[in-house]
Amino acid sequence: MALVSDRRMRALNRMFRGKDYATDVLSFPAGSEEKGAARRAPQGALERRPGSGKRGGADATPLGDIVVATGVAARQAKEHGHAPGVEFKVLALHGLLHLLGYDHEIDAGRMARAEARLRKKGGLPTGLIARAKRSSDSRLPTPGSRRRP
Repeated sequence: MALVSDRRMRALNRMFRGKDYATDVLSFPAGSEEKGAARRAPQGALERRPGSGKRGGADATPLGDIVVATGVAARQAKEHGHAPGVEFKVLALHGLLHLLGYDHEIDAGRMARAEARLRKKGGLPTGLIARAKRSSDSRLPTPGSRRRP
């Protein structure tokens, strides 16, 4: 895992995803040097499917690289009430799941379930998928309320 400045993350996000902002985490699958190969948590699809990589041993094929923006991670940690080190773990887990081939935008909840299960085992707080869902749910009008433009 590489920890980079927000400025560097913005440049990577612009270069590989065409998005001009610093995101929290990017995953780069091994052998994906071409433009557009970066995975941003929580978006994107990978060709590799869960469980398709080798496991264990010194000759295991690397899955790829995970890059985390330190400033974004620190702000998110503060927003969610935990230490930056905890946020780095949350982001690393999310990035790792993408490297394993999960894609929560198209997998009918498989990645969300895996992330939740592993977070609980690791004693980590709410992950990125649950945060994004909670954030989008909070923008929905409640029964009897009117949403303002």
